[in-house]
Amino acid sequence: MKKDLINMKIFNLCLSFLTGLSFANSENNHSKPNIIIIVADDLGWNDVGFHGSTQIPTPNIDALAYSGVILNNYYVQPICTPSRSALMTGKHPVHTGLNHGVIFGPQAYGIPLGINLLPQYLLDQGYSTRHVGKWHLGMAIKELTPIYRGFLSHFGYWTGHQDYYDHEAQEGPGWWGYDMRRNMSVARDAYGTYRIE
Repeated sequence: MKKDLINMKIFNLCLSFLTGLSFANSENNHSKPNIIIIVADDLGWNDVGFHGSTQIPTPNIDALAYSGVILNNYYVQPICTPSRSALMTGKHPVHTGLNHGVIFGPQAYGIPLGINLLPQYLLDQGYSTRHVGKWHLGMAIKELTPIYRGFLSHFGYWTGHQDYYDHEAQEGPGWWGYDMRRNMSVARDAYGTYRIE
């Protein structure tokens, strides 16, 4: 049971918010680095091997960290939407309007459309941007979703949480539903599976 919980936590770490960015022009692969950003909700400092954990093995994450840049002085907000908005915009959440709480599925707001996000800037630099996992930065209209905010592809969910197998969640009283997307389409084939592509 404990091993299953550890595996679920490691999977959530990877699924939660994995953004892989690679340089699109193959002749320039050596001049610009690949960028992978992993954001994990509720992850403690010592829950990864490269910070000293001996209880939760994270060899793949450790290898990425050791061969890249470890940012030890990035401070986050106590909840996910404000932290994600700060990372994606480079602005304190008070300047995006997302500093008070999380966005629930039926709420009609997100990062304001007039604010460019990190993947939009990276696209301008020739990167290919991908998003896997949790979005949680707005979903009321299509223009707030990952595909319209600078990501070339998205596989994951727009809301803040979901069941690992049936990909459903309650988003407030009276709001319960399936939330697994492949780009702008509902990924119905993911129902009942514990996987990412």
